[in-house]
Amino acid sequence: MSEHQSTYRQIAKATSLFGGVQAFQIIITIIKSKFVAILLGPTGMGIVGLLTSTTGLITGLTNFGLGTSAVKDISEANGTQDEIRISTVISVMRRLVWLTGLLGALITLIFSPFLSQITFGNNEYTIAFIWLSITLLFNQLSTGQLVLLQGLRRLQDLAKANLLGSIIGLLITIPIYYIWGFKGIVPVIIITSITSLLLTWHYSKKINVLNTKVTKEVLIKEGKGMLTMGIMISLTEIMGLAFAYLIRIFITRSGGISEIGFFTAGFAIINTYVSLIFNALDSDYYPRLSAIAKDNKIAKLTINQQSEIAILILAPILMLFLVFVKWAIIILYSKEFLSIYGMLQWAALGVFFRAVSWAIALLLIAKGEGKVFFWNELAGNTYIFIFSIFGYYVWGLTGVGFAYMFAYLVYTLQIFFLTKIKFNFSFTPSFLKIFFILFGLAASCSLLINVSDEPYNYLIGVPLITISTWYSYTSLDKLIGIGDLIKSFKRKFRKN
Repeated sequence: MSEHQSTYRQIAKATSLFGGVQAFQIIITIIKSKFVAILLGPTGMGIVGLLTSTTGLITGLTNFGLGTSAVKDISEANGTQDEIRISTVISVMRRLVWLTGLLGALITLIFSPFLSQITFGNNEYTIAFIWLSITLLFNQLSTGQLVLLQGLRRLQDLAKANLLGSIIGLLITIPIYYIWGFKGIVPVIIITSITSLLLTWHYSKKINVLNTKVTKEVLIKEGKGMLTMGIMISLTEIMGLAFAYLIRIFITRSGGISEIGFFTAGFAIINTYVSLIFNALDSDYYPRLSAIAKDNKIAKLTINQQSEIAILILAPILMLFLVFVKWAIIILYSKEFLSIYGMLQWAALGVFFRAVSWAIALLLIAKGEGKVFFWNELAGNTYIFIFSIFGYYVWGLTGVGFAYMFAYLVYTLQIFFLTKIKFNFSFTPSFLKIFFILFGLAASCSLLINVSDEPYNYLIGVPLITISTWYSYTSLDKLIGIGDLIKSFKRKFRKN
């Protein structure tokens, strides 16, 4: 096997590991979303969306980006093979996680009346925010355990924690919503955060780390690097959360809580599919890119290879989604949610650009360019916000979907030219070929099925799905040798 093919296989292995977990989570999400939609309806989903987005904003304000910055520090320490160094960095990270988690919980507790008023326009949800304050501590502690697993490349344990979390979350959510309805929303969020903490702690405790005493001086010295980069990442996350929060508030004020319920449901579907790829990016690609980020040529090759694999895996899924999106909405939710059909059509096309742009944008973090990353994201979030508000004002939820697609197209061009100027980045001919063929198929599919009536749209869409799947398979076969892998698996299966 060539080194070139080995690299692609490493990427595909990580993607398939977390992609497989995510595929199972998609099934769980389908079941969960269906029951939630039936038991709570659009209004209930709107309440869930507003509560979680508000606490998410507070988390972004108080977590100082440790979930990303600490991964790099732990990965670098792990590369030294110095157990004392590794344990010191991990101990500092754990101390900082406790401090930031308590800070988030305290702020939510103190400002709970204000959060209820600004989010819902009344004080009825003050008690809800008081109870939810504890989840900010639990979630930050969980983040610390996930950082440990990711930084030390314990990818299988990381995948298991995510998978079991989804299963347990499903088993908890349905009975509580069935029995208590709207009153079960807050308990579900709290119990889910506790479950996540217990699972991540279970897998992280298997890692043997030396007990290292962390003095105040060591905490300041070692924590400074994490926090410096982390603050820039945190500010970026705050921006994204703030703009998303403002979009939700605008839609709530303009269309009501039911409308925000539709909005939340639509992007829950999109983000479920996107996470199929982004879990691999976050879990394997980012630490790997950080290790070679100083070499622009290798970094360029790594980004293009990751982008190729991402698009080849993602494209057939998105094509399938484009053709059968109405059925997906009915299965996931109900006919009442069909108003998000147009939004999802446009947003699905935007996922192509989002996947590529994020693969490039991670280079800024990997190189430690925190300030550049911040200003890049500020520009991107600003026009995403403006496009979304304008899109909703002119075209409703469908306009939000179009804004999502157009904004990520602009963002992709922005990050491309930025990294080209700073790091001499460019796309390889092989990536451009793959991208334009598969995006062209998806765009053509979306156009044709929208000008066709049922069942003719399926007669057009299914062949296009077949072509996309065939092209992705043959391309992946050339890159990683899928055929050889299948034959090898068959031989092992027969021997057993």
